[in-house]
Amino acid sequence: MFDFIKIELIDIIDITLVGLLIYQAYKLIRGTAALNIFTGIIVFYFIWIIVRALKMELLSAILGQVIGVGVLALIIVFQQEIRRFLLRLGTRYMDSGQKLRLVNAFLGIKNKGVSLVLLDEVTHACRRMSEKKTGALIVIAKSSSLEFIIETGDRIDAIISRRLIENIFFKNAPLHDGAMVIANDKIVAARCTLPISENPHIPAHLGMRHRAAMGISELSDANVIVVSEQNGQISYVQNGEIKKINSINELRLAIENSYK
Repeated sequence: MFDFIKIELIDIIDITLVGLLIYQAYKLIRGTAALNIFTGIIVFYFIWIIVRALKMELLSAILGQVIGVGVLALIIVFQQEIRRFLLRLGTRYMDSGQKLRLVNAFLGIKNKGVSLVLLDEVTHACRRMSEKKTGALIVIAKSSSLEFIIETGDRIDAIISRRLIENIFFKNAPLHDGAMVIANDKIVAARCTLPISENPHIPAHLGMRHRAAMGISELSDANVIVVSEQNGQISYVQNGEIKKINSINELRLAIENSYK
């Protein structure tokens, strides 16, 4: 009776890949206005399928013409989301040494944990800047490559130290605007430009530093620390989630846990 239905292994793989693609697309646009557009496109497509099944020739032809230019329309409507997806794909699968992370996984190479030097210098600098209400934006690279961010700023390549961090973010210092990037226990660059998150659920009282921190955390696995110049509040951002920090020990623990 159901001989016409033949499901092979390749069909299962095909369906699984399509499901994963739709899920990744949903994750990418979740919380943005693009989600409503994406939902509308899905509904429109299913209406077209129903119209074709009912053999409503005229309406089917009209909707078919619209579907025909759908790919171009999708590229225009979702150009920012497509760019973010490709950027995220590249940074997620390239490590800070410009090697494929999949190769490391295949060879069983594990990422090293955070160093005590980094923890001590960064957390103590953040405590001092919080007390003085000095605004700061620090990006700590993990396995994702941040070269596309480093290129937007000024290279420093200096050994990490709390005094240097404080001096860079001093209000009248030439490099205090923008983000500092730390990698391999070195201050690699300062005055870097970060992508701004378009997440509409970010609280309105948070400024551009917090939105920039959210933006880079959505595209990489980096740890991001923000010190507010208004009230000295320290915030920790990772994977698109922001958390208020109430003590330096809490900040230290958050960074340590991100490497586990």
